[in-house]
Amino acid sequence: MISKTHSCALSGLDGNIIEIEADLSFGLTGFDIVGLPDAAINESKQRIRTAMNNSGIEFPVKKITVNLAPADLKKEGATYDLAISIALLSANGDFSADATDSYVLIGELALDGRLRGVRGVLPMVITAFNNGFKRVIVPQDNAKEAAIVKGIEVYPASDLASVVRHFTTDDAKDNTSNKLKIFKLSEDDINNVSPNYSVDFSEVKGQWDAKRAIEIAVSGGHNILMIGSPGSGKSMLAKRIPTILPELTFDEALEITKIHSIAGTLKSNMSLFKQRPFRNPHHTISTAGLVGGGTNVRPGELSLAHNGVLFMDELPEFKRETLEVMRQPLEDASVTISRVAGTLTFPCNMLFVASMNPCPCGFYGSHDKICKCTPQAIAKYKGRISGPLLDRIDIHIEVPAIKYDDFEDNAKVETSAEIRARVNAARKKQLDRYKEYGIYSNSQLTPKLLAEFCELDSDCKNIMRMAFSDMNLSARAHDRVLKVARTIADLSESDQIKVEHLAEALQYRNLDKMGM
Repeated sequence: MISKTHSCALSGLDGNIIEIEADLSFGLTGFDIVGLPDAAINESKQRIRTAMNNSGIEFPVKKITVNLAPADLKKEGATYDLAISIALLSANGDFSADATDSYVLIGELALDGRLRGVRGVLPMVITAFNNGFKRVIVPQDNAKEAAIVKGIEVYPASDLASVVRHFTTDDAKDNTSNKLKIFKLSEDDINNVSPNYSVDFSEVKGQWDAKRAIEIAVSGGHNILMIGSPGSGKSMLAKRIPTILPELTFDEALEITKIHSIAGTLKSNMSLFKQRPFRNPHHTISTAGLVGGGTNVRPGELSLAHNGVLFMDELPEFKRETLEVMRQPLEDASVTISRVAGTLTFPCNMLFVASMNPCPCGFYGSHDKICKCTPQAIAKYKGRISGPLLDRIDIHIEVPAIKYDDFEDNAKVETSAEIRARVNAARKKQLDRYKEYGIYSNSQLTPKLLAEFCELDSDCKNIMRMAFSDMNLSARAHDRVLKVARTIADLSESDQIKVEHLAEALQYRNLDKMGM
């Protein structure tokens, strides 16, 4: 007898419904799985057999053939354990063959029959809903994640035995304790995405210029590089940037949750991300770890920071080849990973924040400490960051060492909430301005839109002409200065870019002024 169940495979952020066919026939006993399974799926034969025996379920002693369709799509991971088990029992006549027609089954089996959580459940449930399925059975650990999707019934299961009872119990004489319960999130669970941060900008003493630059960067979605000696507060400032970003919308939170679900970084029993991600990879990270990849392709740090902040401390310490692969993702806000089996694209629309010392020892230009680096060593250190990558960073700001008087200053320091209010006002101006153009921030302006929305008067053009020559700006750097000036004008509630806005924007190109 042949039976069918359904599960789901992941391909980037999307999924594909997998039809699992099980055939039990007479002959030499055996258990074969076909349809391009990987090692984890082939090993499921032993997991399924042992899980059934330890759950008090009789394993069919027949010639077993399981087909995972479509056969030309590579199947990976232990996601299919539950669906294969139910297909075998259905083919064995333990319950009606059409009982599972409206279900997608997801879950890995432990040897004692428990269902373990798996990665990527959220995009799988979305795929099930988009393909017309009405119900999905998932491990208990993935219940809240799956229940985000409206319009589909989510049944959380703790073990194989409870799923079997769910399909074998006659509804007319049903003992409800044996049935799986439909899991639903309340509206409060879904809509409450208010962030709760443990840090605040009010804790940062001094560094007024750096705070101003960060506010501009966040308001316009501009990438920023902080240059300063060790202990000047670069990391402290960077870690507080998420506290002034606009609150997540539901769609943004859903997209972040999908990416982290696929990467396997979503915490057990977590529903939605409630605050923007802050990723801080170590400088020893590999290229695949940064942009994504691997044998089983997963998103990297660029995509895990999507709709949040990617902070790369001590930027020159990262491998040159690792930094260079960031060029296109920073330009396109997406990462494309090509393999023989296909091409996957992950989004990475994040705020890129980096920091570096002014020299190898960190004290070049310091008034208090002596730099011992040679000019050649300083040039080599700064040369680790290529010109094309620097061109993609809109703001370069110096972060000087803090003075003792700043610690003793009792003047009121702005909170993150106060700064965020100005950021939200500037973002709203941009949303209203670009609502017909499919973009939402000044950093996304195309050359055509730059000409329309960043028009300069004669005084501004003269300043820009001199700066272009004296600072040796590239065409890309020229455009980024205009974008930053547009954001400064928005924060000033000005419809036109004025001389003071352009002059401030040019001040945020420190490395261009140094001739880098």
